[in-house]
Amino acid sequence: MEEVQKKSSKQSRASLYKTVWRWHFYAGIIFAPFLLILAVTGGIYLFKPQIEQALYQEYYEVNPQGEKVSASQQIQEVKNLYPGAAVTKYRPGESAARSSEVTITSGEETLTVFVDPYTGEFIGELNNDDRIMNKIEEIHGELMAGTVGDRIVELAACWAIVLIVTGMYLWFPKKKPHVMGVLIPRFKKGHKILRRDLHAVPAFWIAAGMFFLIITGLPWSGFWGNNFQAIATNSGLGYPPSTWLGSAPSSTVKTEDIAEVPWAAEKLDVPTSKLQGFIPLPIDDVVEIANREGMHPNYTITIPSEKDGVYTLSVNPPKVKDEATIHIDQYSGAVLADYRYENYGKVAQIVALGITLHKGTEFGIVNQFLSLLICLGIILVVCTGFYMWIKRKPTKEMGAPKAPSLKKQGPLLLLIIGLGIIFPLVGLSVISVWLLDLLIVQRIPAVNRFLNA
Repeated sequence: MEEVQKKSSKQSRASLYKTVWRWHFYAGIIFAPFLLILAVTGGIYLFKPQIEQALYQEYYEVNPQGEKVSASQQIQEVKNLYPGAAVTKYRPGESAARSSEVTITSGEETLTVFVDPYTGEFIGELNNDDRIMNKIEEIHGELMAGTVGDRIVELAACWAIVLIVTGMYLWFPKKKPHVMGVLIPRFKKGHKILRRDLHAVPAFWIAAGMFFLIITGLPWSGFWGNNFQAIATNSGLGYPPSTWLGSAPSSTVKTEDIAEVPWAAEKLDVPTSKLQGFIPLPIDDVVEIANREGMHPNYTITIPSEKDGVYTLSVNPPKVKDEATIHIDQYSGAVLADYRYENYGKVAQIVALGITLHKGTEFGIVNQFLSLLICLGIILVVCTGFYMWIKRKPTKEMGAPKAPSLKKQGPLLLLIIGLGIIFPLVGLSVISVWLLDLLIVQRIPAVNRFLNA
């Protein structure tokens, strides 16, 4: 009897192992290529400050010489050079040797015009759509495919969690643990074992970092991120009512609709300027208010285009503690809302910190290189996984482990369904993959032979 139980237990473990391997295989084949793209673009984007400084040095750097001319004079110079263009943003340089930036829209183009703040003279222009790091960001966030690309990236990120969970199970030593093959690759055990170790061992070392990058990147996603943000905001865990210097406005316009602001402020309602018909406040006064309110010098002023619009001061600084979003009445100069990191709800504070860590700015160069190591590790794991599959794949077959009965797939399916509840797109894709496997792969012999080892 005991022998039968041992045999049954061994068969159950073997079935579970095959099931885990099968899901790991499918997830890897489908989503690993997208993870490779995310790792490459993310690794590059980590060094955006250094890359843009090198690329656009001639636009960025100026020679400090006496007093700066006023912001209004700088903007007027841009208006003279681009008659008919609408000025939408002004960004004073964050240091004495940094140029000012004036953002304009001309036709269907959005241009950043660089101005010497000491002379008011034109330095150069860049089309925002042509900036290299903007392209990298677009690939990283949505594969340059709009909403469809955003959903694919979100799916890939969520399924990477499935890859981590199933991969850790496959990696975990089934016999007596040993450093070699678990924590260190075995270089003298033959090519087959080395291929496995070069995939599994680095995956173990980067698993926690990879999970962190996924979780801190998801708040930007279009589906999960928007819903999570709405829940955080509506529950008061995003921003509290105390944000408002007076009663909160009733507005259908959110701050993300008019300005680029920190994540926690994107759903902040935009107030309205009250003294319509009066002369708008000069941009110079808005700069003075920014300085008075202690804004981080990396801030941007978004200029209102409507009569009831507001000046919006926002900053996405390297360190999360310096984040700020301020709405100012464009006529009276009254500060209508002043939203800082210390005003965030607990969830928003955690997410905001995660974002600066994700971007590699919170701890400077150390943060950048640690995140880069994780990105390089992801690239290595994806490439070795693909190579291992190519080497073991039978001719004219996919090489997926054979599927145990549905009853024996239960434990893993429950885990994946649990993840699917947290990440709805994963849930939908799990159902799709499972139905495809059950109704087509396992029922059509030719397809089954092609997909299974």
